[in-house]
Amino acid sequence: MAVALSRRFLLLPALFALTGCVPIHDMAGRATDEWTHTYPLSAGGEVRIANTNGRIDIEGTGGSTVEVRAERIARGATDGAARDLLPRITIKEDVSPERVSLETERMSGIMIGVSFEVRYHVKAPKNATITATNTNGQVVLTGLTGKVSARTTNGGVKGDGLTGDVEARSTNGQVAIDLASVGASNHVTLHTTNGGVVLTLPESAKADLTASVTNGGISVGEFQGIDVTEKSRRRLEARLNGGGAPIELSTTNGGVRIRPRNSVEDTDKTDEGGKERKDRLSPIDRERR
Repeated sequence: MAVALSRRFLLLPALFALTGCVPIHDMAGRATDEWTHTYPLSAGGEVRIANTNGRIDIEGTGGSTVEVRAERIARGATDGAARDLLPRITIKEDVSPERVSLETERMSGIMIGVSFEVRYHVKAPKNATITATNTNGQVVLTGLTGKVSARTTNGGVKGDGLTGDVEARSTNGQVAIDLASVGASNHVTLHTTNGGVVLTLPESAKADLTASVTNGGISVGEFQGIDVTEKSRRRLEARLNGGGAPIELSTTNGGVRIRPRNSVEDTDKTDEGGKERKDRLSPIDRERR
C-alpha cells in the first residue's frame, strides 16, 4: 500500500510539469497555410459556414460560383509545435449544386499549450442564402441580397449593404447592420445579450420598428416619416413611412441605435466637453431630455 501511494505521489509532479511547462498564454510559435476551393452554386442556393475560432467574411459578388480562401493558423510554444498542429485543422465539406457547406471540425483529445483558428474569406453569389455560425470570432457580411442568418457567441456581427431578410444574433458582442434597402416582405431580427445593436437603413424605408432593452437606452436618428406609437426608456414601437417590413431589435446589456443612412455618427452628438449636443439629437431623443 505504501509503495502504491509513493508511486502515485511521484506521478503528480510529473503531471504538473507536463501541463505547466508550456503556459497557455505564452504561444510564440506560429504556423499557417491557406485552403482554397471554388464551387459552382445554382441560383438561390445556400452557402453555410460554421466556424469555432476565427473570423468569417462573406462578400456578395456576381456570377454563380463560391470562392473560399481559408487561412488556417496554429499557435504553440514553438514553431515546431505549431507546425505539428497545423495538419490537424480540418475543414469538412458537404457540397451539392444547391448547397455549399463548410465546417471547421473540432479537434479530439486534450490540447495543452497550443491553439488554432480559421479565418474564412468567402465570395458568394450575392443572391445566395447565407448561414454563418461562429463560436469565437466576428461575422462580417457585405453586399448580399439574399436571406442572411448570422450567429456568434463571442464576437460581433457586422453587415454592410444588405437588402434581404436578416437574422443576426450574438451573445457577447455588438450587432451592427446596414440595410441598403428594405422590401415590404423583408423580416429583420437583430439581437445580442451583452453588447449594442445598431441599425442603419434608408430614410425612405417602410417598416414597423420594435426596439427593446433591459440595461441601456434607445436612440433614434432624424427620420422625417416616423410615427412613434409607444415609447419608454426600455421600449420603442414606431412606423416608418406608414409601416411595412417588421424589424425587431433587442439587447439585454447595451443600447439600441436606429439611424438613417449617410447620417451624422452618434460620436458627433457630443461637444468638446463630452456633453450631448441637442442640435444633433432626434426629436424623440430631445423630448426624452
